[in-house]
Amino acid sequence: MPFARLATATTPTSHIGLGLAAVGRPGYINLGRDEDLGEDRSVETLRARTHELLDAAYFQGVRYFDVARSYGRSEEFLATWLQANPGRNDVVIGSKWGYTYTANWTTDAEKHEVKDHGVRTYDRQRAETAELLGDHLDLYQIHSVTPDSPALTDKELHARLAEAAAEGTTIGFSTSGPAQADAIRAALEVTVDGEPLFRTVQSTYNALETSAAPALAEAHDAGLTVIVKEGMANGRLAAPHAPDALKAVAEETALGCDAVALALVLRQPWAGVVLSGAATTGQLASNLHAAVVDLDDEQLARLARLAEEPQAYWQRRGQLPWH
Repeated sequence: MPFARLATATTPTSHIGLGLAAVGRPGYINLGRDEDLGEDRSVETLRARTHELLDAAYFQGVRYFDVARSYGRSEEFLATWLQANPGRNDVVIGSKWGYTYTANWTTDAEKHEVKDHGVRTYDRQRAETAELLGDHLDLYQIHSVTPDSPALTDKELHARLAEAAAEGTTIGFSTSGPAQADAIRAALEVTVDGEPLFRTVQSTYNALETSAAPALAEAHDAGLTVIVKEGMANGRLAAPHAPDALKAVAEETALGCDAVALALVLRQPWAGVVLSGAATTGQLASNLHAAVVDLDDEQLARLARLAEEPQAYWQRRGQLPWH
């Protein structure tokens, strides 16, 4: 597994990854996006911003980078950065397939992405990813598996994915929605020729949405690497939007709300990699302080009370506008 390379890293930030969802396309649902990106969101500007973030992350010890076919030009931006820095061969690269980006580099598209977990979409997007990332691709994940996803039962797809695994690409899946735990447990049962198909799972977990924790612990115990996304709840846990309890704990630690929110995730024993979705180098630097936050039992108890019912959390997330 490529994540074995991270196990040998000694930097405090080795278990923090950088996801490029927020900078690979001009529109996304994170709060505060207008302040983060400003008005100039041309391809050239976001490419330069992405390269700046990747440089900053690498120099501060981050070694996992996460993209997707639906994150606009994220794979392209990452690929050009890798080409410009051929000596950085200690990184781990993950991408995702299953959504097609349809916004045509706008922020007001009727649909920003279209989901399809069929074999034809896999074949097309795998070729597109290969053209950009080539041998750099370590991990290929099915994007946003839910309990009703055909990807859980499609034997032809499973055979294709097993072929990719046999050729050296780790196969994983990500989850979304209020039934993440059900999707994770169903995916753990998927086998090809008696062997588990999936070696990683990427799920939403944060102070507001904790429902997947037991299933993620089961996945970890089954040998999967757990990647945590949306640790900042799409900006809801960042100042100035953070709940008062999180602001109070952040003040006590003399660090940012974001660092505390991510530290809460990092301390989970099953969390292998926790993604930063930073859109600026300042946000990234603050996020990386999560590696040194020390929370006591009383602070953890206060933060635990922030958890929402999954249905309510995902309903609110679904209402966030694309900025």
